[in-house]
Amino acid sequence: MPPKPFATGPGPREQRSLFGEILDWMLAPLLMLWPMSVALTWLVAENIANRPFDHALRETARALAHHIASSEGAMGQLPGVLSEFLRADNVDTVYFQVLGTRGEYVSGDRELPVPDDGPARPGEVLLRNDETHHEPVRVAYVWVQLASAPDDGPALVQVAETLNKRSQLATEIIKGVILPQFLILPVAVLLVWLALSRGIAPLSELQQRIRRRRSDDLSPIDEREAPEEVAPLVRSINDLLARLDQSLQTQKHFLADAAHQLKTPLAGLRMQAELAQREIDAGQRDPQELKKSLRQIARSSQRAAHMVNQLLSLARAENQGQLAHRHEVPLARIAMDAVHEFFPRAMEKRIDLGYEGPDPEQADARGPRVLGNPLLVKELARNLVDNAILYTPEGGTVTVRMYNDPFGQVSVLQVEDTGPGIPEAEREKVFQPFYRALGTDVDGSGLGLAIVREIAQQHEAVVVIDDARPAVDGQSRGTRVTVRFPAEAAAAEAARAPGA
Repeated sequence: MPPKPFATGPGPREQRSLFGEILDWMLAPLLMLWPMSVALTWLVAENIANRPFDHALRETARALAHHIASSEGAMGQLPGVLSEFLRADNVDTVYFQVLGTRGEYVSGDRELPVPDDGPARPGEVLLRNDETHHEPVRVAYVWVQLASAPDDGPALVQVAETLNKRSQLATEIIKGVILPQFLILPVAVLLVWLALSRGIAPLSELQQRIRRRRSDDLSPIDEREAPEEVAPLVRSINDLLARLDQSLQTQKHFLADAAHQLKTPLAGLRMQAELAQREIDAGQRDPQELKKSLRQIARSSQRAAHMVNQLLSLARAENQGQLAHRHEVPLARIAMDAVHEFFPRAMEKRIDLGYEGPDPEQADARGPRVLGNPLLVKELARNLVDNAILYTPEGGTVTVRMYNDPFGQVSVLQVEDTGPGIPEAEREKVFQPFYRALGTDVDGSGLGLAIVREIAQQHEAVVVIDDARPAVDGQSRGTRVTVRFPAEAAAAEAARAPGA
């Protein structure tokens, strides 16, 4: 069995918990600071433990130095009380050493090391950490100027003590400080958890209020019942609800208009079918009358089918998902295909339908091309040509043009007719679904330009309506619909495409 290939794409993003993330950010510093607190407590405890023992060690060294300085030629002999004091400690071992004015050994422990800093001011007791007999010691030393040898150098007196009592005292201090922290830390974590749970409770209440709403309730959420930090989110939701309510109202209005528009051809179908049936039941077998009824039925069914197709086209145009993957669209080819498709219909009305622009078969790579959905752009061109033929009287002219504007960086699709034109006051209204310009008796659906506007907006294009020829006596002559597609996006996207 061959091995399965590894997945190269990123997997689904794991959903994050706001409660868990805030809890982590609150507890992580607490848990990081706790070891630092233990280390600082240990250093402070050692400092506190050293102070009394250092003081006692200084006093011992000072007393021994005083005895040496006052003795007359008997530096190595200590009073019995002082000697017993130095040896009486049951926890630590105390060492002492006396060196003469020339550094010679006089008495005490020979292995006690000599300080490295040399003679200091006589009578000043200094402290240092050192090691003797393979264990660390705290040493108090003092240089003594002997009264019996004022011209010689100072003698050295050292008293050293092991660190057992200091360690024991530091350990007790650590226990007294750290052990309560082991109890306080879980309590602190529990309090943080409870505080955070209470803090995000308003979010849960807001969630429950939204869940309890009916599906048709699009009224705004009261911002005063939400926390201040969540108010911007609530305002955004209210804005979304308002736009959704407007969209639903528009859809309801659109469905009502669509039902009304479909009702007319369907009623005509029913009436003609009933009329033909009554004629047959009455014994009238006039073929001409039956053909007339059948023609009316065919015309009404064609109108209903056209209306349904237009509604489906508008629904496709409003579907934003179709533009998720854009492709390079050849406008010249689409315009030429629209002319070929409607040529038979133009011939029936004796309309001169023509095309002006680059030949799709000979246009180079710099021809009129945009990024978008080819099916939607084709639907836009079809509706423009269909609308022009529909409103152009017999013997008129419809011209489809394609050209590039290198200065404006746009590709232009233009459809011009010799129809009655659209008054300037109504040129914005004709983009509304089911709206027909006044003064026309054309049996149209009123959806063609609405579909054109929707598709153009999704392709970031601009639709402009103006007169095909200068108006005479305030009356427009013909209509020119111009759609300007952004052309520079196509080149930039093509350059970024893989393998370009």
